[in-house]
Amino acid sequence: MAERAALEELVKLQGERVRGLKQQKASAELIEEEVGKLLKLKAQLGPDESKQKFVLKTPKGTRDYSPRQMAVREKVFDVIIRCFKRHGAEVIDTPVFELKETLMGKYGEDSKLIYDLKDQGGELLSLRHDLTVPFARYLAMNKLTNIKRYHIAKVYRRDNPAMTRGRYREFYQCDFDIAGNFDPMIPDAECLKIMCEILSSLQIGDFLVKVNDRRILDGMFAICGVSDSKFRTICSSVDKLDKVSWEEVKNEAVLLQTPAQAGEEPLGVGSVAAGGRYDGLVGMFDPKGRKVPCVGLSIGVERIFSIVEQRLEALEEKVRTTETQVLVASAQKKLLEERLKLVSELWDAGIKAELLYKKNPKLLNQLQYCEEAGIPLVAIIGEQELKDGVIKLRSVTSREEVNVRREDLKTGQNGDFNFYYGYFIDYYWQKWPDTTPFSYKALGA
Repeated sequence: MAERAALEELVKLQGERVRGLKQQKASAELIEEEVGKLLKLKAQLGPDESKQKFVLKTPKGTRDYSPRQMAVREKVFDVIIRCFKRHGAEVIDTPVFELKETLMGKYGEDSKLIYDLKDQGGELLSLRHDLTVPFARYLAMNKLTNIKRYHIAKVYRRDNPAMTRGRYREFYQCDFDIAGNFDPMIPDAECLKIMCEILSSLQIGDFLVKVNDRRILDGMFAICGVSDSKFRTICSSVDKLDKVSWEEVKNEAVLLQTPAQAGEEPLGVGSVAAGGRYDGLVGMFDPKGRKVPCVGLSIGVERIFSIVEQRLEALEEKVRTTETQVLVASAQKKLLEERLKLVSELWDAGIKAELLYKKNPKLLNQLQYCEEAGIPLVAIIGEQELKDGVIKLRSVTSREEVNVRREDLKTGQNGDFNFYYGYFIDYYWQKWPDTTPFSYKALGA
């Protein structure tokens, strides 16, 4: 840094000398000589790397999500979580990074896709590759032998991303697992049922569930003469069939047989969910090698997000990005304090409400905001409404209006009943069904 600073100072002085010679109208030969010295100094200095153009972008294999996309994601997550809870699952969470030795040796050929973190002076760490291995570590560490859990979180893989097909380096997994000794196939059947319930609820189109037994694949490999040393490698290759053509898998696995459909590219978007048993994984972490039978499934939500987004675009359906139920508006000026009072009362009553951040907004602008944001109802107060002790409730879609007495909203025979909710939500949304929020037709809601 000191050398660069000294060179920069020399360049500055030489530049001033050249400018001075030009002002003095010195001979062309002298000016040319001094300009040559300046250029040599600039060449020595080189480009300033700190001032190079910075390209603002997300890292490869990652993406940002707009409010519209997040609204879709939250709806998808809601469908999945409700299904998991319906089947009696508890929720856990684990660190986004694990000890490197916890993850290594658990994924076969895919171990090369693990992101290692820089040594911070003590522990060698890696970002989690999936949610299954951390779950097995959690079971062994806490000496658990029986649990039904779900876990939704981000995982990381140093893979070649295919963004258009929902394959990323950072992505969510939605896992449901049953751990414990139970009668054969009962937990397995429930996992299949959960998978079908979720995919049907999301209405992503026709899907095919393929059920297999790894022992059948083991037998096929044995007949093909696959040695034990190549078993894991070929298993990893076969697992890629939903991503690449059979021809590529065949070449990678060095199999001699050529099936009838060799070279055919997979159709559709590929796998959107998978599952299976991993009875021996927990024992790999237990000091005494005690096994805990486990079976589970994982929903590939990134691909599902891609499908749902494409469907919404095709239907040209507007997606609400907020859940606001009522906009508090004013019809005249100098009513900011009254608007703040009313919106505060609505918030306290548990109603999702907004107001525009202007002292004296025009009523037309407030109504236009409701239309753009998809807010179904407007609570309008003006000088006349304040004098009469009422609130004018307006349906944005039908433009029908009704006056509601404020004292009726605050009091009633049953003091525990939330009259705000009763008026604003139960009664008036029944009266104006087209104002009901959260319309996601593509998701079957």
